[in-house]
Amino acid sequence: MGTRDQDQVDVAEPAPLPLTAAQAREMTAGLRAAMDDVRRSVVLAARVRDAHAARVWAPLGYPSWEAYCDAEFGISRAQAYRLLDVARSLAAIHDAVTAGTDPSRTRDSDPAAAAALDCGLSQRALIAVSGRTGDVAELITRRLATLAHSGLHALDEPTVRAVVRQAVRDVRTAPPPPADPPADPRSPHCASSTTSPPAPTRSGS
Repeated sequence: MGTRDQDQVDVAEPAPLPLTAAQAREMTAGLRAAMDDVRRSVVLAARVRDAHAARVWAPLGYPSWEAYCDAEFGISRAQAYRLLDVARSLAAIHDAVTAGTDPSRTRDSDPAAAAALDCGLSQRALIAVSGRTGDVAELITRRLATLAHSGLHALDEPTVRAVVRQAVRDVRTAPPPPADPPADPRSPHCASSTTSPPAPTRSGS
């Protein structure tokens, strides 16, 4: 687990531009301000994601994300990674809402307000689906597209919020996907690994 923060940075992310200590300190101040107000969960998630992607801890002399969070905010390793889980879940929800609704609804809006839809989801709910964000996003996009094509409901904020909350609830309560079935010993791929029975011996001659 010691390299988990490094692994999460390197997966499918472009190389971040190096920060100066002053830029990192400014980013940290914004992150701290967002943490002070739980109602600004959308802003917090965006800033957590940006700070982690930029490796904000490096120019400040910390060896890792967890060490940075401990020193700057007094939160544990587990809490530091829960923040990332929440940020990723909210990012996936935002992308799904944007894909499933008319882009003109958010094109000219304030970037912080458009960062993600605040649906009143608890941190527990967001953490619970952080490993299945693809399922949540697919469900939200499909249901919003269905509503948009039906013309029976306006895709206003209450409707979108209800769709998002229901999608998160459905993914949380759905059973996990089945594991891959064991290989069939009768298949040709397994034939070489099976032991053939000994040939019968012939008695007498």
